[in-house]
Amino acid sequence: MPYLVACDLPEKPAGERFRALVDRGGILQLPGAHSGMAALQAKAAGFDALYLSGAAMTASMGVPDLGIITVDEVSFFIRQIARASGLPLLVDGDTGYGEALNVMHMVRSFEEAGAGAVHIEDQLLPKKCGHLNDKKLAEAHDMAAKVAAAAKARRHLYVIARTDAAASEGLDGAVARAKLYMEAGADAIFPEALNTAEMFRAFAARMPGVPLLANMTEFGRTPYFTASEFQDMGYRMVIWPVSSLRVANKAQQKLYTAIARDGGAHSMVEAMQTRAELYAMIGLHEYEALDQSIIQTVIPEGMPQR
Repeated sequence: MPYLVACDLPEKPAGERFRALVDRGGILQLPGAHSGMAALQAKAAGFDALYLSGAAMTASMGVPDLGIITVDEVSFFIRQIARASGLPLLVDGDTGYGEALNVMHMVRSFEEAGAGAVHIEDQLLPKKCGHLNDKKLAEAHDMAAKVAAAAKARRHLYVIARTDAAASEGLDGAVARAKLYMEAGADAIFPEALNTAEMFRAFAARMPGVPLLANMTEFGRTPYFTASEFQDMGYRMVIWPVSSLRVANKAQQKLYTAIARDGGAHSMVEAMQTRAELYAMIGLHEYEALDQSIIQTVIPEGMPQR
């Protein structure tokens, strides 16, 4: 149903709904959704919650993931995804957009936009994708202060602390940081860029009882694991951050190549979402039914032949 109908809006805050999904047991699967349409498609596939990746978000804007976008720009994406799907959304909060006060502003802004959870990381600006080389880490207690600020500012937002320390400080350094961040008020830990099943299991074994998030990004340092394999290794959440964008971008590239080559998109019609499928996904007829002054759309059948 359209998001405009009050009776269809979720009654509980997104953060409470996200927490309940983590606490229900099993592993919470969080596919990346970089737009309202992607969110609708993920919901239709049966997912209960979604993830908004900083890398996918910035790439969709045509800029690299170096921490150069703003809280307001991210909030625009949060609003469209949360509004379109109604699902609790985990948002990539990068380094918190500054120090403690900036983190508090981010938390309140993301909550107001409709987010259910956020993760912040212990890198220094300019930050980099967690699976790239030579990341610069913040001092652990400085990061803990950001986590404490996020926990203090939130009304309901679920706060996940990400540590990128495994690459430079080893597993011991990553675990020490994770424990400090939990003491500061984090609800869960995201150990980034672990690169073997043994590392995932060892980290989980040293953080008993702590909800852990795994990142199953493609073309990175982590081998391919399934959600059930991550669950068996001791993880409660898993994200596929950029997968939807990668597939969409590849499809668009093929389309533009075809138009340039053939002088039109006729060779790509079979690969397209039809008008009927698009209208069904966005609920066009349901919107039309809310305003009787709008005549219901009649979808053309097929395409006219020359």
